[in-house]
Amino acid sequence: MDTPTASLEAAQKRAPSQPAPPVLSVQGLARRFGAIQALSDVSLDLRSGELRAILGENGAGKSTLVKILTGIHMADAGEIQIDGAPVRPANPREAQDLGINLVSQELSVCRGLSVFDNILLGLSDLPMFHRRPELRRHARAALDSIGAGHIPLDKSAEDLSTGERQLIEIARMMSRDTRVLILDEPTATLSDGEIASIMSALRKLRANGCAILYITHRLGEVFDVCDTATIMRNGAVVSDGPVAELDKSQLIELMLGRSLGDMYPAHEPKGGKPMLQVTGLQIPNRTEAVSFSVPRGQIVCLTGQLGSGAEDVVRSLCGLVSDASGTISVDDQVLPLGRPEKALAAGIRFVSGDRAEEGIFIQEPVWSNLVATRLRRRSQVGWLNLYRLRKEARGLAAHVGVDLSRMATRACDLSGGNQQKLAFGRWVDDHGGKVIAMIEPTRGIDVGARAEIYALMRRFCEQGYGLVIASTDFTEVLGLGDVVVTMFRGRVINSYNADAIDMPRLIADVTHPEAA
Repeated sequence: MDTPTASLEAAQKRAPSQPAPPVLSVQGLARRFGAIQALSDVSLDLRSGELRAILGENGAGKSTLVKILTGIHMADAGEIQIDGAPVRPANPREAQDLGINLVSQELSVCRGLSVFDNILLGLSDLPMFHRRPELRRHARAALDSIGAGHIPLDKSAEDLSTGERQLIEIARMMSRDTRVLILDEPTATLSDGEIASIMSALRKLRANGCAILYITHRLGEVFDVCDTATIMRNGAVVSDGPVAELDKSQLIELMLGRSLGDMYPAHEPKGGKPMLQVTGLQIPNRTEAVSFSVPRGQIVCLTGQLGSGAEDVVRSLCGLVSDASGTISVDDQVLPLGRPEKALAAGIRFVSGDRAEEGIFIQEPVWSNLVATRLRRRSQVGWLNLYRLRKEARGLAAHVGVDLSRMATRACDLSGGNQQKLAFGRWVDDHGGKVIAMIEPTRGIDVGARAEIYALMRRFCEQGYGLVIASTDFTEVLGLGDVVVTMFRGRVINSYNADAIDMPRLIADVTHPEAA
C-alpha cells in the first residue's frame, strides 16, 4: 500500500510541469507626458532564468518603461508585480531594494574614484563599518564574472577606456543581489571580444536564475543570447514571443512598421585624389607607425577590437592627441600635430563617438547646435543675426532629416539618432570642409536611424568629402567601407578594398593577426 508521501510523489510525476511564475509582471502600464502618450497598455511577464529583449526604434517607449520599473517615473495606469505582489517603486533606491537594477546606456562611472569604489557605488546595504579586504574579493569576483579581471581594482576610472568604464557599470550591478537585471545598450561601446565576455556573463546569470530585460539595437545579439522578445512601436507592444519564431527581417519590420530595405546605400566607388594622407603616425604606448590615405568621395573604415588604436588615430587626425608624431596632410597641406584649430582650419571635421561629452551641446536647442560652428562667419562686428541663424538652422535640419517642429527642443530630449544628425548637420554645405573624421558614428542608434545616418554619409561623399571612420561594429565596417584598414594593438594588419574582405578575414585580422 502506498504511503501518503509516495502517493504525492507519484502524482507530482504524473502532473504536467507548470511554467515558473513570473518574477516580474507588468500589466497595462500607461504613461503620458503632456500631449505625448509615451506608453499605452504595455504588458509583459519575465520569469526566473529568462533573458527577454525589449526592442523598438528610439521613441518606441522602451526608456519610459525602464524608468517606471526603476522608480524614475510613475505610471498613470497599470500595475507592476514582483513574485505576484504589487509593487510601486517611487525612486531608484526602492527599485534596488526590490532587486531591480539597471545598467544604463549613459555611463555613471565617477572618473575620480577607483574601479573598486565605483563597483561599490550606490550599494544600499553597505554597512558603515565594513571589511575592505572582503569587499575587494567581492568586487574582483564581479569583474572576473564578466571577463574584466585584467582591470586593476585600484586603477582610477579616469584612466579607463570608454569600454572599460561600461564593464565597470555592469560589474557594479552584478555585485548586487539582483533579481531583475535591466541592461540598456550595454555593448554599444564595446569591442567584439568584450561583447563575447558580456554574453557569456549573461548566460551564467540566466543559468543562476536571474531574470534579464535586454535593450539593444544590435539585432545579432538578440538571436545570440535572448530567449524571448517584446517589440514596441509608438508606446505599445506589437509583438511578444520566443525569439526562435522570428527572423531578422521580420523583427525589423515589426520594429519599424515597414520594410527596411537595404541598410547600406548602393554606390559606385570613385577613385579620387587622396584628400587625406597619413604617413608614419605614431602615438607613444598606443600605436606603431600607421599609414593610409582617404580618397575624395570614399569612406575608409579603421577597425579592430577596443584598444586597437583606431580611435586614437582618428583623434590624432583632428589634433586631439598632443604626443602624436608622423605626417598628416590634407589636400597636400601638411598639418602641425596636436593642434585642433589647425586641423579644423585645414578642413578636418570631427564627429565624436561620445555625443553627450564632446559631440553636441546637450542642453542647447536643436537650432543652436546646428549653427554652433558657423557663428564667427555669420557675425557682423561681433553681433549675431538670430533670425538668419535660425533660418539657416532650419535648412540644415531639413537636409539631415530632423523634424522642423523640434527646433527649440533641447538636444538631450532627442533620440540618439537625432542627436547624431545634429553632429552631422553642422558640416552640411561647409565649403571649407574636406575630411570628416568619425568615431563609432552609429553607437546606440536604432536600425531605422542607422540607415538614415549611412545615407547621410554617402551624401557627404557626393559633396566631395573623404570620410574616415573608427568603428568596432564589424557589420557596419563591411557594409559601409570602400576601404577597410584592420588594426590590432596599435598596428595596421592589412588594408582591403571593399570587395576583397569578408567577416572571417576581418575577424582573423583583429583577433589572431599572426595568422594573417
